[in-house]
Amino acid sequence: MLKRVFVAPDPGLLRLRSATRAVAGIGLAVAPCGLAGHSLAASITGGLAALLALFTVTDATVRGQAVTTALMPVVGLPALALAAGLHDHPVARDLAFLTVIGVGVYARRWGPRGHSLGVFAFMAFFVTQFLHTVPGQLPELYAAVTLSLLASSAVRFGLWCYERRLPPAVVPAPPTGTGLARPTTRQALQATAGSAFALMMGELLSDERWYWAVGATWWVFVNTTSRGETLVRGFRRVLGTVIGIGLGLLVAVPLQGAAVPTAVLAAVAVFGIFYTAAVSYTWMMLAVTVLVELLYGLLGVLEPGLLALRLAETGVGALGAALAVLLVLPVTTHATTDAWIQRALRSVHECTAESAARLAGSETADPAGRVAELELVLARVRLSVSPLVHPLSPMPARKTRARQVLALLDDCAREIRGLASVAADPEASHDVRLAAACLRVEAAVEALTTPGSALDTAAADAFGARHPAVEPALVSQQATFAPSRRPARSPTASRAWEVPPLAAPAESPSTSSTRTSGRHAESTHRTPLLDGQTLPAGALVHLHGLERALAALAGPLRSSPRSPLVGA
Repeated sequence: MLKRVFVAPDPGLLRLRSATRAVAGIGLAVAPCGLAGHSLAASITGGLAALLALFTVTDATVRGQAVTTALMPVVGLPALALAAGLHDHPVARDLAFLTVIGVGVYARRWGPRGHSLGVFAFMAFFVTQFLHTVPGQLPELYAAVTLSLLASSAVRFGLWCYERRLPPAVVPAPPTGTGLARPTTRQALQATAGSAFALMMGELLSDERWYWAVGATWWVFVNTTSRGETLVRGFRRVLGTVIGIGLGLLVAVPLQGAAVPTAVLAAVAVFGIFYTAAVSYTWMMLAVTVLVELLYGLLGVLEPGLLALRLAETGVGALGAALAVLLVLPVTTHATTDAWIQRALRSVHECTAESAARLAGSETADPAGRVAELELVLARVRLSVSPLVHPLSPMPARKTRARQVLALLDDCAREIRGLASVAADPEASHDVRLAAACLRVEAAVEALTTPGSALDTAAADAFGARHPAVEPALVSQQATFAPSRRPARSPTASRAWEVPPLAAPAESPSTSSTRTSGRHAESTHRTPLLDGQTLPAGALVHLHGLERALAALAGPLRSSPRSPLVGA
C-alpha cells in the first residue's frame, strides 16, 4: 500500500501540483477569515468551503471550473440556512438532510458540475451539525464562505492555474438509462436508504455525533456504481479511519489544540488528501481522519473516547451503504464490469479508426484525443474490476482472469499510444498496408463486442465507406498481407468470438522482446512500399501487438461459462 502511494506514476506532476496548490489555496482562504475577526467555527467553515472547491470541481475546462465554483454559494448557503434553522427540530432536520442527500446524488446526472454542487450542498448541511450552528451564526458563516471561495479561486484561476497549459480534459460520457435504470436515479435511492439506516443507528450511538455515520454512507457512494465497488470502498473507508485514529492518538491528542503545530499538521493532512486521492482511498481517509482530529483539538473536545465513537459511526455508515446496495435496486459487479469493458473495447476501436483515417490522409482525424479518452475509460475499468482483484475476494478464479483482462487492456492501450504516434508522422500517411492492419484490428474489436455475428464483411464495408480511396488498394495488397490462421487458444474462445485471422509477424520468445525489437526496427530501418515511399516498421509491430492482445482477451473473457467476467 505504501508503494502504491509513493511510487505511483504522476505524469506532469499533476498530483503534486494539485496538492501543493490546495495547501496554498486553503491557507489563503482561512487567513482573511482570521483577519476579519471571524470565530473559529466560521474559519473552519470557510476552510472546508475552499477545500471542497479545490477538490470536487473537475469540469473539463477552466471556464467550466470557474462557473461551477461561482455556483457553489447558490446551493451551499441555503443548505446552511436550512440546517441551522432546523437545529432544534430533529425530525424535520433528519427529513431535510435525507432530501438533500437524495437530490445531491441525483444531481450527478448532469455531470461533474452536478456532482460538485451536490457534494457542496451536502457538506454545507453536514458542517452545521459538526459545529452545532444556530441561525444567529449564519451571517458570519456566509461571509466566511464567500471570502474563502474568493481567496481559493484567486489561487486556482489566477496565481497558479496550471490547467491553462494543459489540453482540455476528456470526460467519458456516463452510462445512460431511463427511469430506475438510470444510474443516478438508482444510486440516489440507494444513498437515501443507506443514509436513513445510518442516521437512525448513528443516533442510537450518539445524539450529538450521529452525522458521522451519515457522512460515511454519503462518501462511500461517491464514484461507485456496483455493489462490489461500494463494498470495497466501504471497507477501505473503515480501514483508513482505523489507521488514522491510531495515528491521531500519537499525534493529534498530545497537541491538545496547540495552534502552530496543529496548523502545520493540518497543512500536511490537506496535502495528503489531495496527493493520495487518485491512487488510494484508504490513504486519503487516513489523511481526512487526522485532519478531523486536529480540528476537534482546536475546538477543545478531542479525547480517545470521541475517536472510538467516530470509528463506530463510520462502521455504521459503511454498513448502511452495504445494505443499500445489496437490497435496494442492486447492480452486480458482473453487469458494471461488462459495461465498462465493452466501452473500453469500443474506445480501442475508435482509436484505431481515427488512426486509420489519419493514415488514409484525413487532416481532421485526431487519434491523440481518442487515446486520452481511452485512458479515462481504462481507469474506470480498473475501478469496476477492483472488487474482483481485491485481496479479500472469495473468487480466486475470477480474480486471476480479471487480472489477465486488465493486463491485456493495458497492452492494448500501450500499442494504441504507439500507433497514434506513428499515425501523426507525415511520412506514414497514405499507406494502405497500415490501413489494412487497422481494419483487421477494428474487425477483431467488433468480434469481441458483438459475438456470433458475421463481422468481416460488415467491417470491410464500413471501412470502405469511411475511406473509399483505400478500399481498391486493399484488394491489391491481399497477397502481401495474407492472414495466417493460428490455433485458437480454446475452442470456446474461437467459436464464441469469431476472432478474425491475424497477420502476425514471426513469433518471438516473449511479448516484451517483440516490443523491444519493434522499437529497434523503427529507429534503424524502414520497409519500402510499392510507390517508393517508406513505412515505419514499428507501426506494424504496434498493430500486430494490438491484434495479439485482442485475440488473447477472448480467453479470460469467456473461459468459464459458470462464472463469466462479462455477460454472455
